[in-house]
Amino acid sequence: MAIEEIKKWKRTLGMTSGEISEASGVPLSTVQKIFSGVTKSPRRATLDAILSALERQAKMEGIPFETTSAIRESTFDTNSSCGKDYDSLYSGSLYGENGSTGYPDRLEESAGVYRVEKRDVLSEKKQGEYTLDDYYALPDERRVELIDGVIYDMSAPAIIHQKILGELFILFRECMDRHEGNCEVYLSPCDVRLDRDNRTMVQPDLLVVCEEYDIGAKAFDGAPDLTLEILSPSTRSKDMLLKLYKYANAGVREYWIVDPDQQTVLVYDLGHENYYPEKYSFEDRIPILISGSECSIDFSRIMRGIERYYKD
Repeated sequence: MAIEEIKKWKRTLGMTSGEISEASGVPLSTVQKIFSGVTKSPRRATLDAILSALERQAKMEGIPFETTSAIRESTFDTNSSCGKDYDSLYSGSLYGENGSTGYPDRLEESAGVYRVEKRDVLSEKKQGEYTLDDYYALPDERRVELIDGVIYDMSAPAIIHQKILGELFILFRECMDRHEGNCEVYLSPCDVRLDRDNRTMVQPDLLVVCEEYDIGAKAFDGAPDLTLEILSPSTRSKDMLLKLYKYANAGVREYWIVDPDQQTVLVYDLGHENYYPEKYSFEDRIPILISGSECSIDFSRIMRGIERYYKD
């Protein structure tokens, strides 16, 4: 009964599973399993988070939010598959029950979508309809990404995110200089017109470009050779699923996903269609594949600089 009532509110508010995932903090795959009926008995905490997200959205739209007492008082199974799925995604694993990554068929709806405020210049269109004209019409102080016509707001990163990113930039620059190639390293915010179309503009946390480009352009045109994203609670689903799919299809050769919570790094060799990542710890030396593994990043140097963040 509780799940049926939540489904009703999802339909009433017109929210996608991606929007609910972002608003609640529950992984997209978990939300999809609940609403599709795959997960019959979700955890109580999971449904509470989804219910709170629906209630907040109803208040934003001025819709009275009323539920039966059953939806608040139900006892949910804490050992359900939903709970297992939630834990597996937050451990940095992309693997399903049969060892598959779920790529790309798990991307049934856009992950991490933020609703555009009605007072915003974008309010005249629906998600999925936005273009680069809308992207450039936004105020400079508002950081967003545009992916397949969908606007994703980007909140200010945490201090540890910036600390790791700054150290990685230095190490990548040192590495590329030693390699004596034509590759250059850049930090976000840096626009990348990934698909060379009018519907996508992304800002990887770090990117490496090994081809000539127009230094006077507003954005890089096409796929960088390497992209790197540092996970945060608000971008986890987008970085691990949607951006993996987009980077692979666009022709990015190598993709790194850095997880500060789990102290792990996933490296995808997209240039060889290898969608099963190599997994490293923050104590490992990680080869840069586009350099022919001649360059590597000693993550233990970064770990020494951030280990105090992990002390109780």
